[in-house]
Amino acid sequence: MGRTGCVILGAVLGLAWAQRASADEPVRATEPKVLQEPGEVTQVVDAFDGDDPFDIHITLGYQHTWHNANIRRETSIGQPGLTTGGYKADTMNVAAFSETTSRLNTRIDAGIYKDIGLYLRLPIILSNSRELKGLSGSENVQGVVLAGAPGEQLFTLPFSSPNRSGIDYFAVGIDANVFNQYRDRTKPTWLVGIEGRFNVSEPMHACNSKPAAGQVQCADPSDVNRNGMAGDYSSAGYQLEGNSAGNRKPGVSRGVTGLEFHTLLSHRIKYIEPYGGFRAIFEFPTGSSDFGQTNLQGSLVNHPPLEGWVIIGLQVIPWENREAFQRVTFDGRIQGAYRSEGRDYSPLFDALGSSSALSIRRPNYSDYRYSGDPAYAGKSVVDPTSQKVYFTGITDVQQHGKFGAFGSVTWQAGEYIKFQLGMGYTYIQSHFITMDQPCNPDFKNDPGRSGPCHSASQTSTAVGTATGIPNPNYRPQINHVGSRFKVDDSTMIDLWVNGVVMF
Repeated sequence: MGRTGCVILGAVLGLAWAQRASADEPVRATEPKVLQEPGEVTQVVDAFDGDDPFDIHITLGYQHTWHNANIRRETSIGQPGLTTGGYKADTMNVAAFSETTSRLNTRIDAGIYKDIGLYLRLPIILSNSRELKGLSGSENVQGVVLAGAPGEQLFTLPFSSPNRSGIDYFAVGIDANVFNQYRDRTKPTWLVGIEGRFNVSEPMHACNSKPAAGQVQCADPSDVNRNGMAGDYSSAGYQLEGNSAGNRKPGVSRGVTGLEFHTLLSHRIKYIEPYGGFRAIFEFPTGSSDFGQTNLQGSLVNHPPLEGWVIIGLQVIPWENREAFQRVTFDGRIQGAYRSEGRDYSPLFDALGSSSALSIRRPNYSDYRYSGDPAYAGKSVVDPTSQKVYFTGITDVQQHGKFGAFGSVTWQAGEYIKFQLGMGYTYIQSHFITMDQPCNPDFKNDPGRSGPCHSASQTSTAVGTATGIPNPNYRPQINHVGSRFKVDDSTMIDLWVNGVVMF
């Protein structure tokens, strides 16, 4: 081999050795790690990772939400736009509902171990206001659209709730990356997590910001006359017991303990990172809430709704500067949610719960028994020793779907700080918000407790076949088919901004 060939061979071997040495070179302590981290949605704050023994992120954010809906009611009135007679329509205009919420979102993420992080969240509601106004002239026919029992009106339009503020809930959660693409590029990044939500403030109570003269804003459910005194029902009518029920605070929290499960899967391909996942939350009422007893046998639905989400999104990372720990991320997602039937705070919670109409302020007894009178051939009657069930404004809400589109941009300005700006739009399917059933058919073989739940009218000679036991939460003035309320054309718009400090 000539001299020229030896020079060329030596150059090739030298380049190969240099490339191998570069590949085997250990990671320096000061080398930037921005590109090695997953996208925002699957990122977990960790600890004991190389030369970084501990990470903590502190987030402070502001969120504003607008919720608008049209409320309608069933009717059998035979008029154009309602019905032609012979059936029940759910098109009678009742009210236009609007709600605005300002929220301060605080969060702390702390690393526990590699790809495992603990976080604390404390959403603080700065302001929540709700209002009902007339819808297409409904305020001019309130005696019809808001009719209760004969001669009654359930509430008055316009209606406004008192402004609410306080801590929504306190949440503790743990996230873990089962797989991390930036540790093993043959696998995607897979996040799983669980979160517990705890009620730490006054639960919401039905209130009227402008009560009638002599009435209090937030009456106790047992305060039939809404004047701050507990009322009791007797054969002579409603009589004051003489003990003070007081004027309660409006409250701000849902009054539940929640348990949320979530999982997300993402995979970065150069400048994009598609992702998808699921979320589900289960809620359990606390004893201080207005959900009432959850063990009443006649009640068909005695728990808050269960909700689950399916999430599909795409992150785009068009620019990043490794040396300066900087990058810009665009995040767009769509999600669909299913909310099951359950007892819940509806747009009519305050209006109905603070109503002075005796037909829904009157307590229902939780049980029935045989009359003991031979003349009535085994007819069952109200058991006056059973528990009284008062109406609190929380109603049985029909299952429905929610569909949303969300977008945000995140700018990591440096090694220790980043900012996020986002917005979202959610459409909520129309659904009934007062739809309890009169009888629970699970107990149809118990005629002694059946009360009015019979296939034939009870008389002194004909009892009929028991079809169940009465539901103590049932109020015919708002739950009977032909009198039910529903939410239609419901939308939510969210805007938020977050700042994150990273240590």
